[in-house]
Amino acid sequence: QVQLVESGGGLVQAGGSLRLSCAASGLTFRWYDMAWFRQAPGKEREFVVYISTSGSFTYYEDSVKGRFTVSRDNAKNTVYLQMNSLKAEDTGVYYCAADLNRGPSLRVGAEEYDYWGQGTQVTVSS
Repeated sequence: QVQLVESGGGLVQAGGSLRLSCAASGLTFRWYDMAWFRQAPGKEREFVVYISTSGSFTYYEDSVKGRFTVSRDNAKNTVYLQMNSLKAEDTGVYYCAADLNRGPSLRVGAEEYDYWGQGTQVTVSS
């Protein structure tokens, strides 16, 4: 049974930092492309960042470029999201997602990912 468990969310002031983690189990982690999505109240889930199986390729949504950094540790079956210079508009529930790699293919649509975590709340106060 595949499980993705996010942690590290919380309440932070604007300009602050948080580091999210997503621990995976029940799958061969190094075979899976990973992504982070977020969902603000009353809005649709939106793409934040993608990381390839080896971590050699990443792709960020424009509003987080230069502020967020994604990484993964395949030995620990974990993907991370370092979030700096947080803004009020970064508030939302953050989800990690996994999809079996089928060749070089960037995927930014939520419907393209097979497995999801339960989410972790990030609240940025202004």
